[in-house]
Amino acid sequence: MRPQTRDLSPRNPEMSLYGSRPSRSPIYPAAVYHCDSPEQAELRLSGKEPGYVYQRDKHPNAQLLGEKCRQLHQAEVAYVTSSGMAAISTATISCLAQGDHVLLSNRLYGQTCVLLEREFSRIGIEASQVDFLNEAEVESGIRTNTRMMIVETISNPTLRIADIAKLANIAHSAGARLLVDNTFASPAVCQPLLLGADLVIESMSKIMNGHGDLMLGCLCASQQCDPEIRDRLASVLAVWGFASSPMDCWLAERGLLSLFPRVATASQTALWLAEELLSAPQLKEVIYPGLPSHPDHDLAVAEFNAGVADPHSAPQPMFGHMLTFRLRGGPENASRFIQSAREIPFCPSLGETMTTLSHPASTSHRSMTAEVRENLGIFPTTIRLSVGLESPDFILQAIRKGLVDLDF
Repeated sequence: MRPQTRDLSPRNPEMSLYGSRPSRSPIYPAAVYHCDSPEQAELRLSGKEPGYVYQRDKHPNAQLLGEKCRQLHQAEVAYVTSSGMAAISTATISCLAQGDHVLLSNRLYGQTCVLLEREFSRIGIEASQVDFLNEAEVESGIRTNTRMMIVETISNPTLRIADIAKLANIAHSAGARLLVDNTFASPAVCQPLLLGADLVIESMSKIMNGHGDLMLGCLCASQQCDPEIRDRLASVLAVWGFASSPMDCWLAERGLLSLFPRVATASQTALWLAEELLSAPQLKEVIYPGLPSHPDHDLAVAEFNAGVADPHSAPQPMFGHMLTFRLRGGPENASRFIQSAREIPFCPSLGETMTTLSHPASTSHRSMTAEVRENLGIFPTTIRLSVGLESPDFILQAIRKGLVDLDF
């Protein structure tokens, strides 16, 4: 079972053309909108009257897409931003002030850490990292001025699962908010707001859009999030210039129409591949939350069924489209594998209709020392797979071609 409210069809009763409703949402590529009077412009800009004035403040395509994101996450409000990083920035700028501290998971996306640790330090906001899998470490990392905690639902690339409910309790007990980056999961797999998170972001460039042709993010806030913060999100988005484009929003709305079948297919294939690869002698490790051997398997089963009234009666949950494995042998085997598995593009992103692979040590985690990477379970021979919609047999054979000539 998935979120109860998930009507992702493009119907919009307010948009009509001479009484006729289009079967798809129109694109509104307008930077500015006409106003009848200064009074009307003021009412629209202040939010006291519906309507539009300037694209950077809001526009129809962003509102249509945002409403669908709100439904998917069962959120109180949702906003579309120009990228996933813009969503993180909107959330943190809205919630943090000079003198505040933010606690980061040590498994976060690298650019998120750069933003919070390097850029925000210049305006007097502190950040530190701890292992969010260790409850005692998280609690000891809380300071009197901690105002936010940030974690990913599924970490990159070791696919560890965050205990969102437990982390939310820790954050709220300390007077802080929990922000969850749900990009690897998507709302088709997990809805962090239902587990107690205050804010959730998605890089819509990935699986939510699924076609690799746009850059967008979304930010959703729960009902428990302070009304003052929820109101500030829209202002920060406009003032800091994090607004989205109408064309990208229209494309992302199109992508959402197929979100559930895409994620279901890719998840089913990823689980099958993980099971098949367990017996490959060239692999030292296969990591997938759907495997009973995964250290967070039981937690994943519980969290990914969070929207189900009776999880015990629910079908097996989807565990996502991301799969990681570690090759045996030396670092040169990573290059050999990538060169031999030519039917799987080496593409350091994820969530497209085609299967792609990435090498974290040379891309997403290249700025870390080897020691830090290894402490996180990331090695020179770690390969991350974003499973697409091809035939499972095709993907498996492509992987096997990459494994044939490895030395180990």
